[in-house]
Amino acid sequence: MKILFISPAFESNKSRGLKPFIYSYLYKIFLSPSLSFQILAALTPYEYSIKYVNEEYKKINFNEDCDLVGITSTTINANHAYQIADEFRKRGVKVVIGGWHPSVLPNEAKEHADSVVIGEAEDIWPKLLRDFKNKDLKAIYKQNKPVDLNKIPFPDKKRLKYSEGLMVSGIQATRGCTKGCKYCSITNSPYGRIFRVRPIESVIKEIGNIRQKILYFCDSSLTLNPEYSKELFKSMIDLNKKFYCNGNIDVLSSDEELIKLASKAGCVEWSIGFESISQKSLDFIGKKTNKVENFKSAIEKIHDHGMGIKGNFIFGFDEDRLDIFTKTLDAIYDWKLDSAEFNILIPFPGTPLFKQLQKEQRILTYYWPLYDCSHVVFQPKHMTAQELLSGTIEINKKFHSKYNIINRSLNCFRHGFYSFLTTGVENIFKGLFHQNFN
Repeated sequence: MKILFISPAFESNKSRGLKPFIYSYLYKIFLSPSLSFQILAALTPYEYSIKYVNEEYKKINFNEDCDLVGITSTTINANHAYQIADEFRKRGVKVVIGGWHPSVLPNEAKEHADSVVIGEAEDIWPKLLRDFKNKDLKAIYKQNKPVDLNKIPFPDKKRLKYSEGLMVSGIQATRGCTKGCKYCSITNSPYGRIFRVRPIESVIKEIGNIRQKILYFCDSSLTLNPEYSKELFKSMIDLNKKFYCNGNIDVLSSDEELIKLASKAGCVEWSIGFESISQKSLDFIGKKTNKVENFKSAIEKIHDHGMGIKGNFIFGFDEDRLDIFTKTLDAIYDWKLDSAEFNILIPFPGTPLFKQLQKEQRILTYYWPLYDCSHVVFQPKHMTAQELLSGTIEINKKFHSKYNIINRSLNCFRHGFYSFLTTGVENIFKGLFHQNFN
């Protein structure tokens, strides 16, 4: 029997004029890999053959000879995922769909799939395959407990031929996030707030099997358990790898030992959710431990140890006024951030923010392709929807101007060649393709 795994493209990445070929090539080389299908491949008996298609760089063949299609979906690409599912079902192929969006809206997803997986799939997948083989596929498969990371196998990259041509390999040491931010789809997903760790020796063994020099830790944050991360970094020092990862600024501002060990272990970039330069906004969304007054000194510490920083910012919080864009740009220039992502606040289904705005009747549309952090889908409190959109477009244009991109990319060399390969190339990538705002 044959299984086809599909990662659908995002709607905002379509219609790029003459750019799709270049975009697809760069995406394939530098993308931050997802581990979901690699782990499912490792859990799939060898009586099944497996093929994987990431639509960002490979077209889907709807006439593919397959018996079962597995599709992962976020809110952004949910509608497109449903279209893909519908096409295969028209051809008599069974379809299973999972991911964050189907997990919170399973009844919606069920209209387009034979089975919907709610929550993490590792414990569910073997049973689902047995049911499929016995022609007894259930409409809903629901995770009933947090997945034990000690029991899941290493991702099977070879079976999916997933790592061919990639410069970066994904890995995960921990899962879950205890922060509970009001807007976050990850922490508000089933068991998403339950933090779990893998045995360090297991992580190190997996790294030893990875041929790529550069790793991306897919963990929500490698600072949620600082003592665990310190031991992990100590164990990585002699592995001669480079990596980038996510972290929380409150820990990085106060734990210099963690910063030093990360640098020694090969960290070249921290991706940090600063989110806002407004302390009131940070307090409101659940990041009270993030203190704006500590941001600059924390950034300087990280830079002093030879690591780059990508800052993530969100606009549209209830405390935001029209001056938030100028104030944010001034701040990040002063902080000398190496890279930055500017997004519009999105009330993803299943989050407290979604429920709040729905109750206040401020949600403007439920058309999921617009939930891409580049469109305004709710009524802001202290500005119009157009002002929020225009302000976000403007700060993106200014920060990602050609001069700024070239300057920041060259500056990445001060942290070393691999910092340029990650942060520097990321700047160039964003300059070419990041402006998806409409």
